[in-house]
Amino acid sequence: MNTKETGFSIELQSKEYLKTMKMANGKTECVLVEGTLGNLTQTRFDEGIVLEIIGTKGVLRIDLTQTELKAAEVKQ
Repeated sequence: MNTKETGFSIELQSKEYLKTMKMANGKTECVLVEGTLGNLTQTRFDEGIVLEIIGTKGVLRIDLTQTELKAAEVKQ
């Protein structure tokens, strides 16, 4: 069992690209973040340990190696 947690960050060039940011109040601990990265310009692994999905309006970074990504693929 893998106990390593996978972190992420979202960097947008402007708050106008953030569509929804919702933090539930009440019994649920659900958080929703929606927005746009714009047109996809590049995907890459930075230093082999961070997947970057780069768009014209922002960047999504996920702490994930290529090996971890392949291991998590859904088998069809």
